[in-house]
Amino acid sequence: MPLNIHPDIASLSPYVPGKPIEELQRELGLSRIVKLASNENPLGPSPKALAVLAEAATTLNRYPDGGAFRLRTALADRWKVSLDQVILGNGSDEIIGMLARAFLSPGDEAIMADNTFVIYRMEVTAAHGVPVVVPLAEGRHDLAAMVKAITPRTKLLFVCNPNNPTGTMVSAADADALMAKVPAHVIVVFDEAYCEYARDPHFPDSLGYIRRERNAIVLRTFSKIYGLAGLRIGYGVTTAEIAGYLNRVRPPFNVNSLAQRAAGAALGDEEHVAKSRAMNQTEMAGVRAGLVALGLHPLPSEANFLYFDAGRDGRALFEALLREGVIVRHIEGANLRVTIGLPEENRQFLQALKQVLGR
Repeated sequence: MPLNIHPDIASLSPYVPGKPIEELQRELGLSRIVKLASNENPLGPSPKALAVLAEAATTLNRYPDGGAFRLRTALADRWKVSLDQVILGNGSDEIIGMLARAFLSPGDEAIMADNTFVIYRMEVTAAHGVPVVVPLAEGRHDLAAMVKAITPRTKLLFVCNPNNPTGTMVSAADADALMAKVPAHVIVVFDEAYCEYARDPHFPDSLGYIRRERNAIVLRTFSKIYGLAGLRIGYGVTTAEIAGYLNRVRPPFNVNSLAQRAAGAALGDEEHVAKSRAMNQTEMAGVRAGLVALGLHPLPSEANFLYFDAGRDGRALFEALLREGVIVRHIEGANLRVTIGLPEENRQFLQALKQVLGR
């Protein structure tokens, strides 16, 4: 008997994870594979985060603190907000799902860019909402067009800043202009997973909108510069009212004990953050120069990756690089995204790309 599946769910494509590196090495007969596909911190976690894991592991027979009091208190103190304005998720992805479930009724709309974080469209569709997709303008969010797309059914508006996968930035002036025009019934979601990498002095103070009680939420993560992607922990800072509704749909014990303890320790390790940011900046300049030398022109990036048009079949180029032992991300068409790795990883990528392009 066929299943009675809602068309919105049937229309979704499941996320297809990459194969484990060890399996790829076996299949391709390679001794080493460089993974530059998932925007991870190549320096790894903060040493302070690693130091607390052994101690935290002794309590794994107990459920985690369902309210994550210690970590939420640390985040509230860091960002000068009250405790009830901070919410945690199993990665910031989970909070995106909470937003969709809490604020979208069937047929309600959520505005997003056409080339941005794929989870927005997935979660909105799964909640039976309507993704309203606005094209990027030269790789950047077209905020004026996004405002024009708002209707009475619009409930959420997503701004990924810096944008994944393009790495481009919405400036403070752009964000202010957006917030001046967005009506009160729309919650603006500033997804700032890569904000700690941003160097531009005009990066917006989106938390200022929260302190002024605007209907907005700022999402951040411990998966990127803090190097805790394997523990899956992110957070949101918003108004107490919005957080209260999100907590109504938040699963109990959604953030595990190890993640809470490690994130708390990582939050205080400014030295590791500074080291990670500095290496990313230096290495990105080298990778950019290498791409330009090959006749490629990556978009400006305020994140830890570069996005470029390869000028040919991007899928075929991705597969050719894979056979050379380098994993990048094929986005669509001719477009690829490469994470900034360790110096030797970046050299291997550029050498492999040169070799493949020269065939």
